[in-house]
Amino acid sequence: MGPDQVAELVRHLLREALIVSAPVLVLASATSFLISLFQTLTSLQDQTLSTVPRIGIVAVTMLIGLPWFIRRLVFYTVVLFGDLHRYIG
Repeated sequence: MGPDQVAELVRHLLREALIVSAPVLVLASATSFLISLFQTLTSLQDQTLSTVPRIGIVAVTMLIGLPWFIRRLVFYTVVLFGDLHRYIG
């Protein structure tokens, strides 16, 4: 396996990781922004107020998106194993 093939594999892997993690990261970032805005406007500085909702949003997003995450990762794995002969020999 040459450097070009390794770079291609890593590029595809990072793209899949970005696609799968994007919904969770976007919702966590939006939640953090809204909570920070609320804390700034109301002058509340409680750390649990910003942490608990963010953890809850991430957990709910992962539970709702889990079938899609699994389908996407299984499809990537099947394609990777299907093209394995290109990388080994």
